Amino acid sequence: MTASTEGRARVRILLIDDHDLFREGLKYLLHVLDDKVQYYEAGSLNEALRLAELSPFDLVLLDYYMPGVNGMEALDKCREIFESATLVVVSGEEDPRIIRQTIDQGASGYIPKSSSRESLVEALRLVLSGGIYLPGSALKPLSQMQALDQLQQMAAQSDVMITQLSRRQFEVLMKAVQGKSNKTIAKELEISDHTVKAHLSVAFRVLGVQNRTEAVYATAKLGIQPDQIARYEEVVG
Repeated sequence: MTASTEGRARVRILLIDDHDLFREGLKYLLHVLDDKVQYYEAGSLNEALRLAELSPFDLVLLDYYMPGVNGMEALDKCREIFESATLVVVSGEEDPRIIRQTIDQGASGYIPKSSSRESLVEALRLVLSGGIYLPGSALKPLSQMQALDQLQQMAAQSDVMITQLSRRQFEVLMKAVQGKSNKTIAKELEISDHTVKAHLSVAFRVLGVQNRTEAVYATAKLGIQPDQIARYEEVVG
């Protein structure tokens, strides 16, 4: 396990991956993105969990296939231990069903390892700015399941959707699509779990979705990212 970049960092990133070459390559890319990124790496889940004693991470990048642990189990464990971090899966697995399942389990994005260097950099820029990255191959199957026409109409009316939510409902929705649990959202916004559920119920109804997984895909289609509270204030006034 290593850390790079001395001094105060703007963002702290942990990569959990058992492939040395991939960790080294990503370390290089992160410094291309921002030379003040503080980067930590772990070759196993147990090694990563020992790093939890350090100050909180902003972003955790997790390989889906880790030795000795099921991918979803690793995802659940990371959500539990790195509660305040944005969690993104970076994997060679590209099955749309697995991608959707990771989102349903709380991941805020999914970056295929087969991505070109340019696509990987773009994905990392988006994630580091607080956005959600989903590969196009994952969006298409879900849009077919949820009716492509409906989502296309929603994409043309994102501002209309925003105006149907209160500022707090929009904040709760954005934190939910980042993969944060109801408990974490309630703590961060200083509201009750019941209020979080009520706000999400309204937001899901406005989006025309049934759960967090569908909400992540719907907001991605709409081009709405979790850091766009300013956009809400601009639209609503």
